[in-house]
Amino acid sequence: MSALTVVILILYFVVDNFVVQRRAWLPECTPVYIQYFVKFFIIGITVLVVAVPEGLPLAVTISLAYSVKKMMKDNNLVRHLDACETMGNATAICSDKTGTLTMNRMTVVQAYVGNTHYRQIPSPDVFPPKVLDLIVNGISINSAYTSKILPPEKEGGLPRQVGNKTECALLGFVTDLKQDYQAVRNEIPEETLFKVYTFNSVRKSMSTVIRKPEGGFRMFSKGASEIMLRKCNRILDKEGETIPFKSEDRDDMVRNVIEPMASEGLRTICIAYRDFDDTEPMWDNENEILTELTCIMVVGIEDPVRPEVPDAIRKCKRAGITVRMVTGDNVNTARAIATKCGILTPGDNLLCLEGKEFNRLIRNEKGAVEQEKLDKVWPKLRVLARSSPTDKHTLVKGIIDSTVGEQRQVVAVTGDGTNDGPALKKADVGFAMGIAGTDVAKEASDIILTDDNFTSIVKAVMWGRNVYDSISKFLQFQLTVNVVAVIVAFTGACITQDSPLKAVQMLWVNLIMDTFASLALATEPPTDSLLRRHPYGRNKPLISRTMMKNILGHAVYQLTVVFVLVFAGEQLFDIDSGRKAPLHAPPSQHYTIVFNTFVLMQLFNEINCRKIHGEKNVFAGIYHNAIFCSVVLGTFFCQIVIVEFGGKPFSCTSLTLEQWLWCLFIGIGELLWGQVISAIPTESLKFLKEVGHGADEEEITKDAEGMEEIDLAEMELRRGQILWFRGLHRIQTQIEVTNTFQTGSSFKGVLKLQNMSQHLDVNLVPSSYNCSCTSQISPFLRYSSSYGQSKWSECSIISINPGTNSPSTNS
Repeated sequence: MSALTVVILILYFVVDNFVVQRRAWLPECTPVYIQYFVKFFIIGITVLVVAVPEGLPLAVTISLAYSVKKMMKDNNLVRHLDACETMGNATAICSDKTGTLTMNRMTVVQAYVGNTHYRQIPSPDVFPPKVLDLIVNGISINSAYTSKILPPEKEGGLPRQVGNKTECALLGFVTDLKQDYQAVRNEIPEETLFKVYTFNSVRKSMSTVIRKPEGGFRMFSKGASEIMLRKCNRILDKEGETIPFKSEDRDDMVRNVIEPMASEGLRTICIAYRDFDDTEPMWDNENEILTELTCIMVVGIEDPVRPEVPDAIRKCKRAGITVRMVTGDNVNTARAIATKCGILTPGDNLLCLEGKEFNRLIRNEKGAVEQEKLDKVWPKLRVLARSSPTDKHTLVKGIIDSTVGEQRQVVAVTGDGTNDGPALKKADVGFAMGIAGTDVAKEASDIILTDDNFTSIVKAVMWGRNVYDSISKFLQFQLTVNVVAVIVAFTGACITQDSPLKAVQMLWVNLIMDTFASLALATEPPTDSLLRRHPYGRNKPLISRTMMKNILGHAVYQLTVVFVLVFAGEQLFDIDSGRKAPLHAPPSQHYTIVFNTFVLMQLFNEINCRKIHGEKNVFAGIYHNAIFCSVVLGTFFCQIVIVEFGGKPFSCTSLTLEQWLWCLFIGIGELLWGQVISAIPTESLKFLKEVGHGADEEEITKDAEGMEEIDLAEMELRRGQILWFRGLHRIQTQIEVTNTFQTGSSFKGVLKLQNMSQHLDVNLVPSSYNCSCTSQISPFLRYSSSYGQSKWSECSIISINPGTNSPSTNS
């Protein structure tokens, strides 16, 4: 467009002067002609500058940076800038339960001891001394010594829980029994513990072994009640004596004690012990150690749901976001908490599965996950209980890779443990817990929740959608200015041989629509209305049909006004015409009015662009954005200064009050015209098209044809293989060099390995080694290539023993 403008201006000038008017090219007029050509070139450059929306990257950067700063106040520490916008399109959130949906303030509220179910914390007098001693020791010793109950910070407040919250709840139970857990720990310091089996997600238990004063060992264990009870064959009665605990007794206990506790949303923990009096066992064999336990008690731990979570879940549902709970708790506990949160509602035909059942449904007979089977499970799955980090990763990967539905799912995941790293990495947006999260989880995440609260995730969704809308608002404004400015400059230049908007004026307009508009429109604060619509989707066009209607509608109004003023303005205002003015003519009121009116129309259209979905009230919430108000008022003030005092540099001359009022009235007409445009149904304008489509599935499939999808874990594996190849190549080269020194042969053979094809089987042991171990080494030093990927069948580290001809192998 700019090149065409320059060509047309030059041709128009040449034809008009040297053909129509038949003027001769005079040498003394050459500097004047050159000035005209320079003027035409400047106009072309100006059109180019205005035509290119170079302010879009600035708007995106400002919007993201502003959102990230504001999200920090909403307890979202953004580590990756793009995660902010991605979160706005999230369609699924896989959330942990403890600390995220619940308060992570755990307390023991029920207990089952000696065949008696206590609905409230009992008095210590009801327990025999032997039972009370086992309870206190089983909890105090078999807990991390870093877990403590400290006095409240403020008088009248709750005691502070430091460390693992479940262990703090058990220690609080000891305190409620008027016992001192610290005295037990002082008597048995941590360094005197004989063996500790730390908690892991597979066995879901923790055990600690101590030496008994009279000889032998005692092991205290605690863990998930239904798992621990399967390992118990005895239980304490009311008198503290051990009695047999059969499978039917266990079933009765699960049905009458554990399930009622779990249905009330309580986490059930079993405390047990075992004595080793005869011989010391093989402590590394955990399966044999963690059997034949004696059950001491089962407790029900309450972790109240955060009061603000149910409302946040309702907002997510209204926003088209599916929330799934992934927890290691009992399925009944998880179902009860999910119902309290609003994830599950009565009458819904939704799934609540345990990890084992989930794996049974999605895996084939070989144990491999089948996407087709997973696609039948995840759409209705809302609660995954007794799950491992691997189950979470499988669920997240399955949802992301699924082709069910029109749009690819955008998944956000929360995690706090080291084992949650793969799931956090795989997810589109990974949220790590700032309080309870490990460093590994934080490093793998995109956003860190500094308060571990689910409502902060909902705020992240709002900010993500706000970023998208802010960029769309800026695009709507800038493209309107671009269309009008380019057409005015091009048409005016072709008809009048001069642009109605001068170069410096166009640069001022460009500054308004780039920098100032970016600040004004990209810093709009989010509102709850953002959560009243479904996600846009990954392939949604950047410019919707409604935005296209607004762009074209306002462009028509502005072009009509500008052209009327350019070609009839001198008659309307009874002033001298500014068209076809000489080269160095002083600024005219005619073109000053055109420039002033054009800028004021952009200012008021900037207010219209605050709404991009056809809303009528464009002033809603305008006073909550101080930056927007400051930019609009500041730009208006600068425009007054430029017009009244800009003079020749800005090609402006001062206007009368009446002329100012007319310019202002025409600018305000933009607001009225915006109401007319919003009243026109977008559906009735069939000719409007969306612009900025994402890649279709067919295009993606076509582009990806012949390319193998490589997972991150597979890439890491291949990196490891490459390191093995390099190391073994070096070993082979060293062997060749040593062999060459010993035999006095040429060094050419040492380098031949570098050029050997991967499709050859290479024996890295030279034939000159006649040693007994060659037949054992050779298999370890062979690799084969299959489909271009080298696979080592066996590996060995080889070293050359000085002074000998034989290599040694350390498998």
